[in-house]
Amino acid sequence: MYEELNMMSICFNKPSATGNEIKYIQQALQNESLAGDGFFGKNCQQWFVNHLRCKKALLTPSCTHALELAAILIDIHPGDEVIMPSYTFVSTANAFVLRGAKIVFVDIRPDTMNIDERKIEDAIVEKTKAIVPVHYAGVGCEMDTIMALAERYDLFVVEDAAQGMMSSYKSRELGSIGHLGAYSFHETKNYTSGGEGGLLIINDSRFKERAEIVREKGTNRNLFFRGMVDKYSWVDVGSSYLPSELQSAYLWGQLEKAEDINRQRLTAWEYYYYHLSVLVEKGNIELPIIPNGCIHNAHMFYIKVADVEERSSLLSHLKENGVAALFHYVPLHSSEAGMKYGRFHGQDEYTSKESDRLIRLPLWLGISQSEQNKVISLIKDYYF
Repeated sequence: MYEELNMMSICFNKPSATGNEIKYIQQALQNESLAGDGFFGKNCQQWFVNHLRCKKALLTPSCTHALELAAILIDIHPGDEVIMPSYTFVSTANAFVLRGAKIVFVDIRPDTMNIDERKIEDAIVEKTKAIVPVHYAGVGCEMDTIMALAERYDLFVVEDAAQGMMSSYKSRELGSIGHLGAYSFHETKNYTSGGEGGLLIINDSRFKERAEIVREKGTNRNLFFRGMVDKYSWVDVGSSYLPSELQSAYLWGQLEKAEDINRQRLTAWEYYYYHLSVLVEKGNIELPIIPNGCIHNAHMFYIKVADVEERSSLLSHLKENGVAALFHYVPLHSSEAGMKYGRFHGQDEYTSKESDRLIRLPLWLGISQSEQNKVISLIKDYYF
């Protein structure tokens, strides 16, 4: 279905490209090794350390891998409980389920679609090990409250900032606030490393050395390369969490133009917002809300309609006219695996209802105003 929609006259997404990615991939091919942490990998990781002011940044093959690495680092064991929103991608939960955790879903806020920070404390029990806030659409969760809860109950915070690169909460970059954070460089994200890719963000010094070991199949290989041990061996659990130099080379072409990409996406986001505001005034739709203290990255532009029936009708109208628009997550707690590996704590007041109302509009680096005008006109035609 995704491929079909992207063949329409106005597709849903186009992977970001700035012009130098192929050149850097060719340079990587000329190096002696294509394995991870080469010239481009190290440059990318240092860029993130500088930008995020974090203790360490480690590239991974995907954000899923970064979250799995985080679950290992905080020693998730069978019986532990992890609190997160149900309105998220399956990887958020899977990373902790793989270590044996029980997922505890709590409701979201209807304004941002983020976890409702006021519902978290009531879900904390003796078995709770971590809170995993998800920064939906690159808009920050209420991190001051979440970090205060974590300190009070001695919990870890792993930020799922898959959509959050170049966004901030009270002047702090998303992903750099919790003990650990994770970015995605999937082709649908603002910045990509050639289709897939991710980043583990380490903000707590306790995890710096062990993260390298777990990422290197559980070996102290990096210490060997730095001359700190005579030979490397198997010292911990781990897996292969290194991306190739080809992924890093593509990503380096994106990081060079990070500010330009962000600026262009924000311009497109603001264009949608301005021209669709008339439908808000008439009560037809709702538009995204950006709370005070949050700076977003224009990861997506969504609208909310009356209900699931209206959503289906409007999506069909757009599709029939060559525009690919999509709804988003089916809440995890309503899925087969979600019921098996987790539970919803409290009342589902907003998660399912707000999910049913949401439509994501086409948005990518380089979308033209004429393409946006077609989308805007079709939505207005539907209501007028």
